[in-house]
Amino acid sequence: MEPTRLSRLVDIRFTSPDPSFSAKVANAWAENFIQTNLERKVQATSYGRNLLQQQLGQLKERLDASQRQLVAYASAQRIINLPAQSGDGKTTSERSIVADDLSALNTALSQATTDRIQAEARYQQTGRAGASTEALRNQAINSLRQKRADLAAEYQRLMTQFEPGYPAARAIQSQIDQIDRSIGREEARVSGSLQGDYREALERERSLKTKVDQLKESYLDLRRRSIQYNIYQQEVDTNRALYDGVLQRFKEIGVAGGVGINNISIVDPAVAPGRPSSPRLLINLAVALLAGLALGAGLAFALEQIDEAIADPGEVERRLGLSLLGTVPKLASGTPKEALLDRKSDMVDAYLAIQTNLAFTTEHGVPRSIAVTSTRPAEGKSTTALALATTLARAHRKVILVDGDMRSPSVHHLGGVGHERGLSNFLSGQETIDALTFQMSDLGFTAMSAGPIPPNAAELLTGNRLSILIELLLQTYDHVVIDSPPVMGLADAPLIASRVEGVIYAVESHGIRSSMVKTALRRLASANVRVFGGVLTKFEARKAHYGYGYEYGYGYGRDDLAESKRNRHQG
Repeated sequence: MEPTRLSRLVDIRFTSPDPSFSAKVANAWAENFIQTNLERKVQATSYGRNLLQQQLGQLKERLDASQRQLVAYASAQRIINLPAQSGDGKTTSERSIVADDLSALNTALSQATTDRIQAEARYQQTGRAGASTEALRNQAINSLRQKRADLAAEYQRLMTQFEPGYPAARAIQSQIDQIDRSIGREEARVSGSLQGDYREALERERSLKTKVDQLKESYLDLRRRSIQYNIYQQEVDTNRALYDGVLQRFKEIGVAGGVGINNISIVDPAVAPGRPSSPRLLINLAVALLAGLALGAGLAFALEQIDEAIADPGEVERRLGLSLLGTVPKLASGTPKEALLDRKSDMVDAYLAIQTNLAFTTEHGVPRSIAVTSTRPAEGKSTTALALATTLARAHRKVILVDGDMRSPSVHHLGGVGHERGLSNFLSGQETIDALTFQMSDLGFTAMSAGPIPPNAAELLTGNRLSILIELLLQTYDHVVIDSPPVMGLADAPLIASRVEGVIYAVESHGIRSSMVKTALRRLASANVRVFGGVLTKFEARKAHYGYGYEYGYGYGRDDLAESKRNRHQG
């Protein structure tokens, strides 16, 4: 709806794919607006009267339906309420029969409790001699006691002159005994009467209390069942109030109400347009083109930012700041040990290149003590440690491979032995090293398993036993290679790395996010650990960001490699 400037006209517009429907909607909107304006003047127009009459019919139906619903629910739930009346005889609210009965019985129970307390007090006043208030007030007992007192006085008078065996004295004593028995019977009768009154009052109180408890349960049950009843009752009251209000307005209008004057009229009815107002093809194409370009650029940028995986060797130094020691190809089949036993395999060539690069990391060549770790498990760190130990052994060096992962040991599987003896034994105090090692004859070096899994490996590594072990091993071996646990989530790797010359860091190609590797490297840096460089494991050239013509990540082909190997052997 759009007002026309400098006039009292308003244009009504509606857009839809169907021109006829648009015209109908615009006309219907105008007509409904006029009808709404007329409803505001319902008290002065017959139109309003008709509208109120329709509303009265609808409200009457709603009121009847709600009343039937209320009565049906009350009948189903056996809820019986009586109309309560005020003092002037007018009906006010409803009251339930259960509530009236409960009130009456509760009043009776209070009176019965009072009666029982009084009867109990009277009964408890009755002593063994029957000296109760009722006994003292009993005329028969008082008369007997007076007669006994007279006889007792007469008996005492005779005793002043005669012995107890005197016939007159025995006769008086016999009368006194008879009167005592009569007094006892009368007092027992009074006591029994009081006891009977007390028991009767107690039984009546118990009976009323039982009935009151039953009525309480009934009343509580009625209250629970009355929740929905009250909801229906409120709906009836609301409908009745609405009906009464509309009926009152209907009566106020009067029968003679005429048609009200309306200040709104339709000047020109809406007609179906001859041509569409949208879509605008050229503008839509331009907007779609710009939006598509922006969306594509944003999506490409987002994907580039999200992809944090290390895809090629160059990213190891660029993203992680590590010197690249070498790249290890992913095994197509078989196990790493089988690949290492094959001296012509790509894996052996890759680790020979890594060993060569490792010789330039220190002044004395290949570091004597090395730890191999990674960010998380299954990134190739154990394979790297095994391969370095193998290549160093084949270079006629005495090498020992120590399984430093005491939480998830793996080296003993390669030697086909158990891990009942190993590193944890020495760290816990055992001094004999020879009993803790075993020979890897097929690969040419000595190995030490992780030993029994301790409750807390970090506690064993915090002492100086690992440094002592490395010093003792270096007296016998040229190189000590430690297969360290992963860095993330454990304190073992920084503790082990701080005891050796440096660390070789294994990074899985296409398998680990660079942000996680950076976090792990910061943990090692905080422990003042030297990192010699990184090894990119499980590399696949076809998945890299570039297409070099080699199989496993080196800058020459297999023929060049074979030629260089022949020249090396000939030399």
